[in-house]
Amino acid sequence: MQYYPRIRPWYTAAFIIFAVAYISGRIAERFVPSGLSNNLTFIGSFWLAAILYFFLFILLLDLTRLLDSLFHIFPAIIKENYTQVKFITGISISAFVIILLVSGHINAVNPRIKKIDLHIAKKAGTINTLNIAIISDIHLGTIIGKSRLEKIVDSINKINPDLVLITGDVFDEDIARAIEGNISDKLKDVRSLFGLYFIPGNHEYYGGISEAVKYLTAQNIVVLRDSVVCIAGSFYLAGRDDKELKRFTGRERKSPEELLRGIDKTLPIILMDHQPFSLNEAVKNGIDLQVSGHTHHGQLFPVNLITGWVYELSRGYKKKGNTHFYVSAGVGTWGPPVRIGSVPEIVNIKMEFE
Repeated sequence: MQYYPRIRPWYTAAFIIFAVAYISGRIAERFVPSGLSNNLTFIGSFWLAAILYFFLFILLLDLTRLLDSLFHIFPAIIKENYTQVKFITGISISAFVIILLVSGHINAVNPRIKKIDLHIAKKAGTINTLNIAIISDIHLGTIIGKSRLEKIVDSINKINPDLVLITGDVFDEDIARAIEGNISDKLKDVRSLFGLYFIPGNHEYYGGISEAVKYLTAQNIVVLRDSVVCIAGSFYLAGRDDKELKRFTGRERKSPEELLRGIDKTLPIILMDHQPFSLNEAVKNGIDLQVSGHTHHGQLFPVNLITGWVYELSRGYKKKGNTHFYVSAGVGTWGPPVRIGSVPEIVNIKMEFE
């Protein structure tokens, strides 16, 4: 095919640009204007997702070639026009991956409201119902900025919540950059009766836990780190520190038993725990509702098959004993601003008490 030589330089140039864009953007953050470095990072982040799907297609093609070598499954027209078939296959796969990434990006930037109604067989003082908004894994930073956060906050306020819970990973790795740009100051506009509560996720530790806690506290957000509060004398809200506490400080976080020692367990208990491991601990300690995040439900298919194997609950609702669990797939993204096989969500749980 005579037009190959004309296409090859353009293909090579595009490949190099996309392949180096992400790491170049991250390195350039400290040396060049933020607009340029942000654009490089944004473009490169799509390439990270593209790599996954190109790799999967290569595996599929190699498998079919292996089957052909064993069983001769390719028709004669393919073997007689092998060069042309390769070209058409490459163009088709590239077009499919581009369509996949564009649709995945549209999906990622349009979170849905997930509504859950729960009945708790306990009295909660004078409160009969509790309307909770839950968000997790926003990952504010270079890729997810103020405009996305404004959309999230507006969606939360439309729920008219009594209580707002953030189950970790407000920030991406670069907390300093997010703080300098006041990216998260929009959180001050969240409206709720009992306030806004936060627990750290692993990314707060990666970027600087002290800076994250200081900044969020200044936004009138209550930070719970292995601590419990009694709200309106009617129910308890407990927040566990993240598992990364030990890695970064050498200290163990409190177990649910230690955390809840001495409280009145006749009142409803809500537990926030970023990473949804060891669900049975919550059941054993009389927790009524545990909310978590972290998993993103894989974010990119087929990674959700892996998270489904790693976690007892990778996403959604489950009840064990008298304990209700909800693991959010998150409202933001890490790395590629793309979700395929995973829906971004703001969770709205309405609890009804005895």
